[in-house]
Amino acid sequence: IRRLIGYMPDFFGVYDDMKVIEYLEFFAAAYRIKGPERRKKCDQVLDLVDLGYKRDALVTSLSRGMTQRLGLARVLLHEPQVLLLDEPASGLDPRARIEMRGLLKELRNMGKTILVSSHILPELADICNKIGIIERGKLLFDGDVQSAIRRVRQHTVLDVAVTNGMTQAAKDQLEGHPDVLKVEPREDDSLRVTLNDEIRDGSFIAEILVKNGFRLKMLREEEIDLEDVFMAITKGITN
Repeated sequence: IRRLIGYMPDFFGVYDDMKVIEYLEFFAAAYRIKGPERRKKCDQVLDLVDLGYKRDALVTSLSRGMTQRLGLARVLLHEPQVLLLDEPASGLDPRARIEMRGLLKELRNMGKTILVSSHILPELADICNKIGIIERGKLLFDGDVQSAIRRVRQHTVLDVAVTNGMTQAAKDQLEGHPDVLKVEPREDDSLRVTLNDEIRDGSFIAEILVKNGFRLKMLREEEIDLEDVFMAITKGITN
């Protein structure tokens, strides 16, 4: 089963006096990849993680983001089908996190099964098709991202804005509609409109406002991310 799995911990050791290519060849030898195939495989994974230009650099000269990509290259040497990644974006700057996210998407498109443990929740929604939420060793949720969002949000919520300072008038207009649960003003002069149970299509909001002479500037469903889902599902127990 070890041949099928590649594991990258949050922090992993590197050898100070090794070049990048030497580091990979050392682990390729440990995986019993021999002869010309070893160098070929090392070059392939370096190109995959976009570190080919650093092949002769010392491992200790790499940035945190490059080191993470090197660690990912190492676990890809034996072509595992399942990747276990512990906090792959931890400690990375914004650019490095974007690059890591793009790399994980590429691996997913190659048919790899990727299990990611991470506390950087908003980014997971962009790369994961299923999530699990664990608290104190108990699995509280297991399913796709949209199912998690539907579980947390019982009502459709819309962001609505009109022009010409007519926000209060628009609020008064919408509050009396039977499909509207509540209308709340925001600090940016827009409205947060919550629809009643089972009402998912909010297009009637635009129809009402336009019909009554309002010029619509914005109408969109309020976004909810995995941090909101996590906070709603977990209880915050720490001991």
